[in-house]
Amino acid sequence: MSHALAVIERLGYESGAYDTYIRTDSNVISKHPVMTDGKQASGGPSLANVDAIFFLGHREIQLDVQQKADLLSFVKDDGKGFVAAHTASTAFESWSEFGEMLGARYDGHPWNTAYGSVINEDPTFPATKHFPPVFNFTDEFYQAQAYSRDKIRVLLRLDVSKMPANPELHRSDGDFPLAWAKMYGNGRVFYSAFGHASATWDNPDVYRMYFEALKWSLGMSDADISPRPLK
Repeated sequence: MSHALAVIERLGYESGAYDTYIRTDSNVISKHPVMTDGKQASGGPSLANVDAIFFLGHREIQLDVQQKADLLSFVKDDGKGFVAAHTASTAFESWSEFGEMLGARYDGHPWNTAYGSVINEDPTFPATKHFPPVFNFTDEFYQAQAYSRDKIRVLLRLDVSKMPANPELHRSDGDFPLAWAKMYGNGRVFYSAFGHASATWDNPDVYRMYFEALKWSLGMSDADISPRPLK
């Protein structure tokens, strides 16, 4: 996680596209953050003074009711960006609205870390246009659940027909999305399952994907993200 965040910070610094605040606590997820002693925080990042979030959290994260409302409002009402990677789909499992914002939920990784063939469903999207139509990749491929192609624009998909048979593969239609984009109210949301190993973040194709996704979430590029059915 720390290396991934360092890469995201470096990309913004070297390009001049954005400034990055790196935080591993959840207090800043608020429009009016407080310190650990409960007093109002002064200065530093908060949902009141940033334009997008790059999120690599996992499992349950401590947010109170107001913080949850602030985060949803940050994206949905304020039209800010939310770019999420890998473990993000495991986060806030008890918070249904977060899953609605993200577009899908984690449903295991049937093959653990494996070598697979990835299909580029949208070579026009800024974050995936540098990928060929089909490419080979090694990662911990996260299986998605609780999603609908009526609500998300799938960008990358694992070709499960080329993967070993696995009883933990829960879909029979071959639909195994690895990256997608969607609107959540006024805000732009992007997720990719890529990024399990630290070395993956040194792959130019991967960090370019997240860089372009951040730029898109910030409104620095545009794309058609109308939901489409599985081809």
